[in-house]
Amino acid sequence: MTKIIVGLGIFVLLLVAIVLIRPPESRILQPSDTITPSEREAQTVSILSENLEVPWAMAFLPDGRMLVTERPGRVRLVDTNGNVSDPIATIPVHQVSESGLHGVAVDPNFETNKNIYLYYTYRSSGSNTLNRVVRYKFEGEKLLEEKIIVGQIPGAPNHDGGRIKFGPDGLLYITTGDAQQPSLAQDRNSFAGKILRVTRDGNRGPSNPFDTIIYSYGHRNPQGITWDDNGQLWSTEHGRSPGGLDELNLIQAGKNYGWPEIQGVETRSGLITPIINSGSGDTWAPAGTAYFNGSIFFAGLRGSALYEYKISEQKLVEHFKNEYGRLREVVLGPDGMLYVTTSNRDGRGTVRQGNDKILRINPARL
Repeated sequence: MTKIIVGLGIFVLLLVAIVLIRPPESRILQPSDTITPSEREAQTVSILSENLEVPWAMAFLPDGRMLVTERPGRVRLVDTNGNVSDPIATIPVHQVSESGLHGVAVDPNFETNKNIYLYYTYRSSGSNTLNRVVRYKFEGEKLLEEKIIVGQIPGAPNHDGGRIKFGPDGLLYITTGDAQQPSLAQDRNSFAGKILRVTRDGNRGPSNPFDTIIYSYGHRNPQGITWDDNGQLWSTEHGRSPGGLDELNLIQAGKNYGWPEIQGVETRSGLITPIINSGSGDTWAPAGTAYFNGSIFFAGLRGSALYEYKISEQKLVEHFKNEYGRLREVVLGPDGMLYVTTSNRDGRGTVRQGNDKILRINPARL
């Protein structure tokens, strides 16, 4: 009997110890949780915001709030506690399949000029589907005074590109898709299937390679761009469908990235092969991209994962595979955290409770 009692005592002590040493990331924080900043820092993943509809892009304002675009045409503010505003702008987009409201960028000189930039799909008077980049003034928590910066970008229900970001050089970079016409990616007289580089007024960036706003070409559907510590530009790109061959590219001015002439590991003189690709048996459907501490992080839509390419190791790692469904945007916040959106309400995912969400991820704990 004594041995049984002692054994039970040891068992109880072990259970208590397991509970006490349970790692803090075992519980995913919800938006309603009241916690201290240090407690949130200790978490791998927390849910910042919920109940959005296809949040396509995010950009931080200097005060720490985020501008978030929803593909149906709404722009929202999200404060540092995850509270989501009513729309501060509703853009009359043409939203079919993948088209609609896409990228958002905050001017590097925002504190003095209050400029905000958007990329969206619209219908022209001739019923053509086109994309444009526009500039607004952020005043009274509204977007006012729309001005077209780059217009007449070929559009389609799919392959519209749409990511816009300011680079370290203070210029605005714009990704465009091939508008479901692959040959346009090789046509330097078309803005389709390109990465464009312009000033804040939409003029050609100084030292652009072709005396136009085109920076690189031969792209199918690039949806993510970021810069590493050396100022090098990286881009993610959707490969053929179906069949994978999604790409992570290191972008250089004036280079031709091959679509539709080469894919995957294929090579041809004058064409650039991607740094890595998903192969023909896998599909990432890569979207938003961010750089942190030697790694390129990018979201996977079809891949339903956060991918991390460790540059020095030339190694790709998957995080959260199938845990949150389709992932679309990744940005690095001023707090050193990664902010990632789900995209389960885009017509191609399985809608889950609270979708769509903004996740806050501590990259130091991955």
